Amino acid sequence: MNPDWRTFLTARGARIGEDGRIAPAARTAAGEPPADCTRFDLSHLGLIGVAGADADSFLQGQLSNDIRTLTPTHSQLSSHCSPKGRMLALFRVVRHGEGIWLQLPRERVAEAIKRLRLYVLRSKVTLEDASDGPVRSGLAGAGAPRELERLGLPLPARDNDVAAADGITVLRLPSPVPRFELIADCERLTAIWEALAPGSTWGDEDAWALLDIRAGIPSVYTATVDAFVPQMANLQLIDGVSFTKGCYTGQEVVARMQYLGKLKRRMYLAEVASPTPPQPGDALEAPGSTSEQTPGRVVDARPEGEGRYALLAVVEIAAAQGGEVRLGSAGPLLHLQPPPYGFPAPAV
Repeated sequence: MNPDWRTFLTARGARIGEDGRIAPAARTAAGEPPADCTRFDLSHLGLIGVAGADADSFLQGQLSNDIRTLTPTHSQLSSHCSPKGRMLALFRVVRHGEGIWLQLPRERVAEAIKRLRLYVLRSKVTLEDASDGPVRSGLAGAGAPRELERLGLPLPARDNDVAAADGITVLRLPSPVPRFELIADCERLTAIWEALAPGSTWGDEDAWALLDIRAGIPSVYTATVDAFVPQMANLQLIDGVSFTKGCYTGQEVVARMQYLGKLKRRMYLAEVASPTPPQPGDALEAPGSTSEQTPGRVVDARPEGEGRYALLAVVEIAAAQGGEVRLGSAGPLLHLQPPPYGFPAPAV
């Protein structure tokens, strides 16, 4: 975490645990009605800075999406895969000046840089951990656009769009409610945070991740590295993979599944009542599954009430259609449904 940002948040009541997780300060006005937007610290997300004359061509040969469609006004999702086509990392990719930012869970930054550097060879490109540089915060809720406009901040119109002004970058992200990410230096963002405070509540990491889950946007964590081909996590449905860009690491496997194979697993939105929190990578079970592997795994899960969790899960399609997928052996039943963007109709 940016040290100045850390000092700023703790001075305003945030508690930072030994694991780095931030517990936001509670609202101080007793009985005050809840605001219609929530602000978030996003220090749990890491940032890789990619720069150099060959930055675009290097990433074009490594990531699943087409870097040529990345512009200063449009971000994209993109994965880095193993030669076997399994995702090692999943990034939100943002063009920044002459360079590019790759945003991902902070726990994956060091390993992602290490893996990407294996392919640099003679390319004129640098990859650096920028997680403690630019400060990032989020704003979500029906009132979020109003608050941004009140502060004179740029307002991207569509999901994944980017707008920038006066050193502040604003991303609009998919979500069931309007949601934005703000990126700036610490001085600018502390001023924005203070200005937003009267009209917003302070949300935590789980609440931010819950918006990703409800939008059907996956993440790759340490527990799920090398577990999913991009199509299993629906990347082809959320503009996270290009099938026309040409070669990249793992491309042959990904393309073969798209054009020659039959997708046997895909990602569902789910709810479950459980006495213990589901975790990324947790195995799912289903009676009658003939798969030699587990019928599915949790992608991400977050609390949405006492003893209840929302989650994304990659599940064997046949098992999901059977209607009885459980969290672990004889565990609680998952209530599966399509993500908000739906599934394509079966080919005739």
